[in-house]
Amino acid sequence: MSVVANPAPTGTASPVAAPRDEDAHVRIRDLRVRYAPDAPLVLDGVDLDIHRGEMVALLGASGSGKSTLMKSLTGFAPITSGTVRAGDVDVAGLRPRELRALRAQVGQVFQQFNLIGRLSVLTNVLTGSLHHAGPVNLLGTFRAGERRRALELLDRVGIGHKANEEARSLSGGQQQRVAIARALMQNPRLILADEPVASLDPKMSRVVLQLLRSIAREEGIPVLVSLHVLPLALEHSDRIVGLRHGRTLVEGRTAELDASSLAPVYDIEDEEDEG
Repeated sequence: MSVVANPAPTGTASPVAAPRDEDAHVRIRDLRVRYAPDAPLVLDGVDLDIHRGEMVALLGASGSGKSTLMKSLTGFAPITSGTVRAGDVDVAGLRPRELRALRAQVGQVFQQFNLIGRLSVLTNVLTGSLHHAGPVNLLGTFRAGERRRALELLDRVGIGHKANEEARSLSGGQQQRVAIARALMQNPRLILADEPVASLDPKMSRVVLQLLRSIAREEGIPVLVSLHVLPLALEHSDRIVGLRHGRTLVEGRTAELDASSLAPVYDIEDEEDEG
């Protein structure tokens, strides 16, 4: 793993105490992933730690392996070799039923929101509780306690006043906040946000990333977020990991990184030379 040491700090992110590796909630070691026996490696020897209370930004061009790395944490990508541990669970060794239980503990936030547009904002958030709510909830009813929790979460993300509106009537930034509230409804132990601001304007991008980072810090939930935009990563994360061609090219605390040290992750001219 390549670690950038002591580049000039940007001052855009507040320094935090360096966490200890043994305290990591997620530990990935020497991870290699290929989707078919004769296919090239999508990830090639990746190491990653994610600690409670921190937000880690994952950077890389399209095809760098960001989404595959996230999928490996929930068993949606095949672990060819290496280890992936979430909490005290070895992901590679899980059976299908155990994988479903693991996935229920991971909140997912996507670029396209994945809401049910014709349903109310409140009902969309409540669907985050279906995995533990009991059979009656599959018929469309929810306990009073769950409804209170969903309303509290909508207030937490700043759109409690939209609870009874159809999800499709909301702006993109509002829909993404509904998706975050839905993820929190799972009582997750980890949040994976795959390009959560790619469809949003710059102002809403900052709102959503500030919200995710505050959740990490205040709730103690580790957040792994993949991004394309360097300034957003520098402004809204505690650590940054840069992938290129399936390998870790840059890794470090955000306060110790800047745009120049992260530029090789997107070095187009070098990529053309390699081709």
